Amino acid sequence: MLTDGALHRLLAWTSPSYPVGSFAYSHGLETAVEDGRVKTADDMADYIEAVLTRGGGWVDAVLFVHGWRAAGDEAAFDGVAELAAAFRGSSETALESRQQGAAFLSITRAAWPHPALDAFAARWGDRPVAHSAAMALASAAHGLPLEPALHGWLHATAANLVSAGVRLVPLGQTDGQRALTRLSARLPAIAEAAMATPLDSLGTGAPLLELASIAHETLYTRLFRS
Repeated sequence: MLTDGALHRLLAWTSPSYPVGSFAYSHGLETAVEDGRVKTADDMADYIEAVLTRGGGWVDAVLFVHGWRAAGDEAAFDGVAELAAAFRGSSETALESRQQGAAFLSITRAAWPHPALDAFAARWGDRPVAHSAAMALASAAHGLPLEPALHGWLHATAANLVSAGVRLVPLGQTDGQRALTRLSARLPAIAEAAMATPLDSLGTGAPLLELASIAHETLYTRLFRS
């Protein structure tokens, strides 16, 4: 169960208004719209489901789990954080994760301070930190139970990409919410699988997502940074 304080933290950290810049990234979705692969709300939901089940969103979910569990052991957590910062298939998805991670860590240390966050920042220095690792550490440090924290992370990932898709296709807000409803129904199974997946078994199986991200770097016009 979440205490009131923990619930408020989770809602704040996964809110679109939390100033980490998530609105600026589409995780390659802009390319898929540009080349005609994503034209409808169902197409968009299919793309985002692929992100969450076998792409970068899946990687982040598993790393979130391991980061949360390792938060009490500095050496173990640093190992997860290092892997999370490196586990990206393109420069733009690396930028997406690292810039949001740095912003999350900085803002959370200022607004929701905790010694564990300060200690990590001090020993980590200016090395890149993945968003999933930074939020996993903050969640564990502030007493958010793993399962609801992971669900919050996954929902925020899905909601951010739905918001991007609604602007890109474009779609109506109702279509966007229908897509999010469909994706939300998949989140319990994704969370359960992530909590049971060892790091040695972590991998992706979505090459078209990676190619979309790589191609995004050379789009003539872009609304998003990834």
